[in-house]
Amino acid sequence: MKRIIYILLAAAVTSTALTACFPLAVGAVGGGALVVADRRTPGAQLDDQTIELKASSNIRDVYAYNVHVNVTAYNRRVLLTGSVPSETHRQRIEQITRDVENVRTVFNELKVANSATLTERSSDGLLTGRVKGALIENKELSATSFKVTTERGTVYLLGLVTQREADSAADTVRSVPGVQRVVRVLEIITEEQRIQGEPQETSTVPPANPANVSPLGDNYREGTAAP
Repeated sequence: MKRIIYILLAAAVTSTALTACFPLAVGAVGGGALVVADRRTPGAQLDDQTIELKASSNIRDVYAYNVHVNVTAYNRRVLLTGSVPSETHRQRIEQITRDVENVRTVFNELKVANSATLTERSSDGLLTGRVKGALIENKELSATSFKVTTERGTVYLLGLVTQREADSAADTVRSVPGVQRVVRVLEIITEEQRIQGEPQETSTVPPANPANVSPLGDNYREGTAAP
């Protein structure tokens, strides 16, 4: 019975950790607490969920439902995706997000454009599912170390990973049918840190490496997409 519970919890975390909305899953087993591995500290996991909720709520308070904005937080770094009517909206939403407590930095990928149609959003949702499946199938990766969000065919990867894992994940995602572009919003840890398996509070952003950049670019460095 205990083994079954472990398997179910592992499956649940694999599903939720790859989304943009939910932190670590916790379950009780035999009177004790089972915490499924996550490379973020428990505090960072809680902060990420709170940041997503607060930023989304604050944006909605200002603009109601007149903008299409997705807020994705990982290790207190926030990615904004979606579409807005003007550059003024874009900058204002970034500032609203920066003002949320515990936000370390904001990567503003909002586009000045018409909102995505229901068909486009549905397609993005399906594509996100295919990308998650591809990451899970890649045995070189710990799929729970990534968050995935998709906007109009562009797939964004967030997480605390090694450079090897970052490269492998990008190659895997590029091979998924329908993916137009891959953007890595990743923090790099060392192989030693990965082996130790201890939750990571902070890390560094790798410099752009032309050898790893697709024609449309997929590295990210402190808020600016690599050329």
